[in-house]
Amino acid sequence: MLIINNEKLLDLIQYRYNRQQIKILSKFLEDQNTFNFPCLESSLFSAAILTENAEYTGYTSVWVRDNIHVAHAHYVLEKFEIACKNAQALMNYFHRYNHRFAKIINSRIVPENVMQRPHVRFCGVNLAELDQQWSHAQNDALGYFLWFYCKLVKEELITPTVEDLKTLALFPLYFETINYWQDEDSGHWEETRKIAASSIGIVVASLIAFKEMLIEHPDLLKNFHDKDQKITLDFLDNLIQKGREELETILPCECIQEGQKRRNYDSALLFLIYPLNVVNEEQSNQIINNVINHLQGNYGIKRYLGDSFWAADYKEKLDPEARTIDFSEDLSFRDSLVEENQEAQWCIFDPILSIIFGLKFQATHQEEYLEKQTWYLNRSLGQLTAKDCPAGELKCPELHYLQKGQYVPNDVVPLLWTQANLKIALKFMEDSLK
Repeated sequence: MLIINNEKLLDLIQYRYNRQQIKILSKFLEDQNTFNFPCLESSLFSAAILTENAEYTGYTSVWVRDNIHVAHAHYVLEKFEIACKNAQALMNYFHRYNHRFAKIINSRIVPENVMQRPHVRFCGVNLAELDQQWSHAQNDALGYFLWFYCKLVKEELITPTVEDLKTLALFPLYFETINYWQDEDSGHWEETRKIAASSIGIVVASLIAFKEMLIEHPDLLKNFHDKDQKITLDFLDNLIQKGREELETILPCECIQEGQKRRNYDSALLFLIYPLNVVNEEQSNQIINNVINHLQGNYGIKRYLGDSFWAADYKEKLDPEARTIDFSEDLSFRDSLVEENQEAQWCIFDPILSIIFGLKFQATHQEEYLEKQTWYLNRSLGQLTAKDCPAGELKCPELHYLQKGQYVPNDVVPLLWTQANLKIALKFMEDSLK
């Protein structure tokens, strides 16, 4: 069932497109300001563009993870200056707080207090940490940055300074110190800490990117051989192998630990397929099938079964200040709010599935993949807001949740991560039709 929230799209959405139709559709959305990516003066992106009534969510802050996904979309669209300025701004932030990496690396002690780990959510205006308890044990966020920055250096879009390279070296040394392949982190969803395949996979991809950067630019190796930092290709290979071995044990699950931490299905695993490309075809197909068969809904895709974030009637059950606080230490209260089959359905995943099937079609020219690419693009378009949405119509929501029995967008509209994924999906659709 295809649900289209905004009637203005009815004549534009097709079950089979040609390139001209995609161009018209893309231009229409551009004209409607669907793809607005305002940069802060620092070149970073806030997580969302919020109305005054939604500022309580805290999404005016900067997340490392979200910024990499948005910057990567600009990279894919060949807006390299925006992508590189964003990556360098994140590097400048990590320069300022590289003592957090160094202290852990030098002491060889993983702090119990996650506030002592590198912070992955901060103020994007002045590149300053926020004085707020948060689940900063997020190896995936650090891995995303390392992956993207090394990719840009490898492709000679960024020329790193000596200081940049010294900070860059802290990442694999940090991952080794915390034994990332068995480290319990809060991952993509910033919740209960567990050994998560989605986090391990991102770190593996980042270490591969680091290695590829050094192979492409062997002159950089000399920067990693002082008395404190000894990064070699063998060192990276060993770290990569440990992550790959753990992934082989866990995948296609997200977590195989016992009890509450166990999770058979999680949509975050899709990012290991795109944009990270760090799983093999069999693993990829298992992940895709699990998401479609167990997490897909009519209005979007669940993060995981039993997800209580924006559970049914969330705004009636929680005061604004309680809706987006750090629940990572204890989810029991929030989890008591959700009932089976009433999880929020997110809008960041359908575009990713469209992209993945687009890549399959472009590689094989099998018609079934083009049909699936089209279907998930149309689902993504159908999720754009209706004309009565308080944040405006034809905007990209974070998610849809149940309010008095009806699925509606939550208060985070538009979410830049959703915009970024949809923008790439449209490009890939046009590429498939060449």
